[in-house]
Amino acid sequence: MSDVTKYVPEFLLQSKIFQTVYNIENDELTSVENAINDILNQCFIDTATWGLKYWEQLLNIPVDENKPADYRRSVIKSKIRGAGTITVSLIKTVAEAYSNGEVEVTENVAPYTFEVKFVGTRGIPPNLDDLKNIINEIKPAHLAVTYTFTYLIWDELDSKNLTWDQFDALGLTWDELEVLK
Repeated sequence: MSDVTKYVPEFLLQSKIFQTVYNIENDELTSVENAINDILNQCFIDTATWGLKYWEQLLNIPVDENKPADYRRSVIKSKIRGAGTITVSLIKTVAEAYSNGEVEVTENVAPYTFEVKFVGTRGIPPNLDDLKNIINEIKPAHLAVTYTFTYLIWDELDSKNLTWDQFDALGLTWDELEVLK
């Protein structure tokens, strides 16, 4: 932060009048610096807050300020990544931005489909509808897409060597168990 007292002669700082003036100037400079930093933060997707709506407007994404900022950021990033030639790699990158985990994309040429399988996170990603919208927007119209989700399977649970009493002590609901890692 700026301190104007560093730039004035020492004898002026002995005056109560000048001390008051410099304190007010320091407060104003701090306020201006904070405003500049806040505006600068809006120029970057990862730090934008109130500026997310401008990113969304720029990319023709519907603005919904009721959605969490992280979800809105992932939509913006995916839209930016989605520009260009559509490849399996591009679809994988876009899907991973939404799921915050690893995704496998399998191309099925003969039936004109591809599968997006969520392997890095279990269950249904909370912003799946946004992902579906962006995938439909970037994929070629003749291709159909299916989404596959992963859940905990019994063999995995058995491999943890938990008794029912130990498992019960975890206090998990069935929904929480399905997505347990």
